[in-house]
Amino acid sequence: MRADARRNRRRITDAALALLGERGPDVPMEDIARAAGVGVGTLYRHFPDRRALLEEVAAGTLRDILAFGRRQDAPDRDGWDALLRVVRHCAGLPLALVKTLAAEAAPPERLALQQEVTALLAGLAGRAQKEGALRADLTPDQVVEVVSALVCRPGARADDALAVVVLDGLRR
Repeated sequence: MRADARRNRRRITDAALALLGERGPDVPMEDIARAAGVGVGTLYRHFPDRRALLEEVAAGTLRDILAFGRRQDAPDRDGWDALLRVVRHCAGLPLALVKTLAAEAAPPERLALQQEVTALLAGLAGRAQKEGALRADLTPDQVVEVVSALVCRPGARADDALAVVVLDGLRR
């Protein structure tokens, strides 16, 4: 792929990431092209349909969460702190999109990424419980469901009222 084509593709996915995080999965393709500074034709040359663009953004978002989460999952950091850092990182990402796509048939790559993210979060929750920082009356998988509901909504922020109350409620 030519350098200018790579730049355009990156501008499109960056614009889509930002707009999907702000406005949810129904952002018009024309708005994404405009925000990327490209024409609609350029957008469609890179992504033949909306689904292809959404899948690219979803997979990229999941890869980002995994990379960030693995850096937080360090032996010298307690599980609660690591879990909070990952939750804060997730807020503002287009996870409502990922959740919407999860209800549909997933390509193998995205399905594997979703499973890895779930396992990472469940592992952090389990660590936090063993350390006594996270309430013990929920399983790690239930904690992941709660955290998912928190961050998988358009406009999610780590400091909004819902996040503050939910995270406080998970703390032991």
